[in-house]
Parts: sequence; C-alpha cells; structure tokens
Amino acid sequence: MKLFVIFLLLTAATACSAADLEFKTGEWVSLFNGKDLTGWTPKIRYSEVGQNFGDTFRVEDGVLKVRYDQYEDGFGERFGHLFYEKEFSHYRFRVEYRFVGDQCKDGPGWAIRNSGIMAHGQKPETMDKDQDFPVSIEVQLLAGNGEDARTTSNLCTPGTNVVMDGKLIKQHCISSTSKTHHLDEWVTAEIEVRGNQMIRHLLDGQTVLEYTKPQFDERDKSAKKLIKDGKLELSGGTISLQSESHPCEFRKVEIMVLDARE
Repeated sequence: MKLFVIFLLLTAATACSAADLEFKTGEWVSLFNGKDLTGWTPKIRYSEVGQNFGDTFRVEDGVLKVRYDQYEDGFGERFGHLFYEKEFSHYRFRVEYRFVGDQCKDGPGWAIRNSGIMAHGQKPETMDKDQDFPVSIEVQLLAGNGEDARTTSNLCTPGTNVVMDGKLIKQHCISSTSKTHHLDEWVTAEIEVRGNQMIRHLLDGQTVLEYTKPQFDERDKSAKKLIKDGKLELSGGTISLQSESHPCEFRKVEIMVLDARE
C-alpha cells in the first residue's frame, strides 16, 4: 500500500499542466516537463485532435522529439502541430532546437530541415481534419546543408498577414537576417510577442526580424472561418511546435509572460 501511495504521488508530480504552473510576469517558466507530453495536444493532418499518429511527437532521454520511423507509407503530407494547452498574448517564448537524421520518405523538398514555432494560432479543435497548418504566425526554423547559406527564424504566414515598414505584407515567407545553422547544431530561438503591437524574432539573443499588426488574411478559407464581426487583428492565441517531415528535437521549451501595459 505504501509503495502504491508513493507511486501515485510521483505520478501527480510528473503531470504538470498549465493549471499547475504559475506564470509570474517577468519570470521564465518551462512548458515541457522533460518526461512526457503533459500540457500538450497533437493535431496531425487527417487525424483527430489528440491522436498522435505514428508517435510523431515523443519524449526520450529528456528531449521532445519529432520522428517519422512509424510512417510506413511515407509522410503523405501529414503536417502536424503540437499545441500547448494555454493561450498567450504578451510574452517571450524560446526553444533550443536542432535537426537530425534524414527527411521522411516523400516529404516535400521545401520541408527538408524545416520546422517552426506557431504563435497567435487558432485552437486545434477549430481546425478541419484535413487542414495542413493552423492559422497563425510562424517562426520558421531551418538548418543548412553543411555548405550553403540558409537563414532561420524566418517568418511565414499561414492564413495571416503582417505590417512591415508601414506596409501590409501579403508575401507568405520573409527571410530573417540570421546566420546559417547546420544539421545537429543546437540553436536557441526566441520570439517576443506584444499582442497586436509587435512581434520580434531573436536568434542566440540577437534580433533578426521584426514586424507589427499581425492579422487574419481575408483571402484564406481557414482564416475566414475565424474572423468575427470583421475584426482582423490578432492579439493572442495558441503556441504550437511543428512537424513538417524532417526529424527535429527540442530540449528546452520556455515562456515568460510580459506586462501587457508595457
């Protein structure tokens, strides 16, 4: 009986959801407990919310891994996202990530050594079963091929637009000013989000991209379903980590809530 009680206490200590965490303004909080996916929900294309097809997202040796070894028929455009359970508006979010190994069979060429952090995103339960990406602002994470230059912490905009230098940008992807990081190299990527005011991408502590006024793109069919009373501005939403066909790993996933008045 004593051993059973100890087991229950250890299990309760391991399960740490957003309800258990204290998000104090200005303090870093880990959203990943290093043991399991508690607090996170997978949504993989063609699968129901919560179904972790092929054990895509898993935790091994204290690292959150994205893997495709159980995709027997190839990737099949099963783009996936792992959503944190709480939504945020004003915050700093950072991960330590790296790409490893080879891309999954039949993954698209543009997705080699490619993943991302999705901010200001829609809730996973509002996504269509066959929807590839959540409507969101993406901090695109990339790795080089060992020789050629390739920026990371770029911007992509599935179902969204942003403003840069006073102009509405409808281009889907914008490159950052980062240096190149190659396969197997651990990289620290951070995003600073100030509601609808400003979003800044930082890499190893240096700002590499900045823009303002994130908003829905009225041309996008998924975004159209989310627009209420003609309001386009995005001031908050979900955060998710991406699965785009190349194995990658996250060993730190942290957030700092910011004062919305600043």
